[in-house]
This record gives sequence, structure tokens and C-alpha cells, in this order.
Amino acid sequence: MQLKLDLQFFAGEKTEKATPKKRQDERKKGKVAKSQDVNTAILLLSSFIILFVFGSFMKNNMTAMYQHSFTEYIHWDITPNSVHQVFLEGTIEMAKVLSPIMLVAIIAGFASNLMQIGFLYTTEPLKFDLKKIDPIQGAKRIFSIRALVELLKSLLKIVFIGVITFSVIWIFKDDMMMIAFKDADNALAFFGNVTMIMGIAATIALLFLSVFDYAYQRYDFEKNMRMSKQDVKDEYKNIEGDPLIKSKIKERQRQMAMRRMMSEVPNADVVITNPTHFAIAIKYDEEKASAPYVVAKGVDHLAFRIREIAKANDVVTVENKPLARSLYDKIEIGDTIPEEFYQAVAEILAYVYRLEKKAR
Repeated sequence: MQLKLDLQFFAGEKTEKATPKKRQDERKKGKVAKSQDVNTAILLLSSFIILFVFGSFMKNNMTAMYQHSFTEYIHWDITPNSVHQVFLEGTIEMAKVLSPIMLVAIIAGFASNLMQIGFLYTTEPLKFDLKKIDPIQGAKRIFSIRALVELLKSLLKIVFIGVITFSVIWIFKDDMMMIAFKDADNALAFFGNVTMIMGIAATIALLFLSVFDYAYQRYDFEKNMRMSKQDVKDEYKNIEGDPLIKSKIKERQRQMAMRRMMSEVPNADVVITNPTHFAIAIKYDEEKASAPYVVAKGVDHLAFRIREIAKANDVVTVENKPLARSLYDKIEIGDTIPEEFYQAVAEILAYVYRLEKKAR
């Protein structure tokens, strides 16, 4: 009894790697190994690169919009048309400024996901599921190892970014103290450079952490995807079919094939026997084949059944041990007689036809 319980326990323990079918099924549900930190790091890095490349263009556009507001708009009367025009022109200018960042952010988001999981479109995560609002399951998620790992990740990110930010500020502290003696353009350029250095350094740190996060996400995903031996067996049964059912189907097919074969024995011209171990029923029909062909064959019990049916239907039985054995080994049901057996079979058929002629 104890051994049986132990076997059941080990059968239910998830020790097997996930099968390709389970991976495909889980992928269709949107369950894949993905690190959100990788997406965030690539998105931030791309955005800072765009700021570095298009920073001057964005500054000039915003400065021009600011100047236009205090040289043109300030003199306009407040009417519905003027408000609409100011809003429209402001929206267009802001779109010009933000469009490079938005476009690159979209491309970076798609690229980071393609790098990790390839192309995947599914609506399964959007479906309503009561399990997602189950307080018990929610509590388990909050007080789980995964939640602890996420907390440690967040603390690490805060520490890394905090240290990097403080280091950059400390490096440029003297320049910051002298910012009051600079004009607006130089001050803006200084803060822009410091922000870029700070942002890129923090993004590289996040990218470094995201590598470890992706490795952990892969490990956690593979761990959750593990299957028990029983799960693997059940999946195999679902794919290939239950072996018991398959064996029953094959047995039924064999029985049907045997009944069809036995139904052809009464139409045979002759049954060649061993005399007890083998039986080959042969028929010659010029309209169906150019040579005699086998309609049934069997060994031992099946040979006995063929001989019985032949006797019941007045089909001639001829004993020829070497011919019966050779035909059984080399010819399948429905095949015509090979040329090497033409003479032997022809002599037997001629003998049968003479017997039938005498009988008539």
C-alpha cells in the first residue's frame, strides 16, 4: 500500500520538461518567458538616443513656438476661432517635437518583444477570468517567492539608479554651482548634457540588470511549465489516442478484414494446402487479372477455417506442401501469382477444371 502511494506521489511530481505541444498551447494563451525590464531598458535607451540626435531640432521648435506665442498670440483677441487656431497650431508643433520619440518608442517596444518571444498575437490574456480576482490566489501571489524576487529587483533598480544619479550630480556639482553665471542657452545646454549622461548611464545599468531578470524569467517559466510523468502520458494519449482503444480498433479492423477474406473463399477455384498448417485460396478471372490471384490465406487455425468453408461450398482442395508454403510466404491477399509459380498453379487449375468437367 505504501509503495503504491509512493509511486502515485512520484508520478504526480512535476519533474519532466514541457513537451512541444504544451509549449504551443501555453504560447497561444500568451504565457511566454519574457522580461519586462528588457523592454523598459531598450525603450529608455532608444528614447535617450533620439533625444541626443534630435535634441537640437526639438529645442529649436519649442523655442520658436514660445517666441511665436509672445509675439503673435499675445496680440490676438480671445474668440472661438482664435482659440481653435492656437490649439491647432500648438498641437501640430508639439506633434513635430514628440513624433520622433513616439515613433522610436513604438519600434523599440515591438523590437524588444520580438527579440524575446518572436511574433505573438493572442487575446487570451484579455478574457475575463474569475481566478484573477480570487482573493486567496491573490494572497498567494503576494506572499510568494516570485513576489520576493520582484521586490529585490525593485530595490536593486532603486539602488543602482540612485547611486548613478548621485554620482553624476557629484561629478558636475561645481558646474551646477556656477549655473547662475551662465545665460539661458548655456544653462539649458548644460542641464541637457547632464540629463543625457544621467539617463544613458541609468539605462545601461537597467539593461545590465535586465539580462539577469530575463535569465530568471526563463528559469521560472521552465519551472512552472514542468510536467509530471502522468501529464506526459495523458498528453500522449490525447494526441495518439488511448492504447487500449487503439488496440480494440485494430482488433475490430482485423476481424472485419478476416470476415471479408472468408467471404471470398466460396468464390475460389482451388484451395492449396500443406495439408494442416497452410491454406491458400486461389481464383482465376480473366476480367479482373491476367493471372491467378490469392483471395484468402491462413495458417493453423485460420487454415482450418478456410478448408472448412471450402469443403462446405464444394471448393476443391489440393495438397501441395512446398507450393502452399512458398505461396504463403511470398504473396499477400489480392496479389497475382508470380511468374515462377505459373506452371505449378496452372497444373493444379487444369486438374481442378478436369474434375469440374467430369462432375458436370
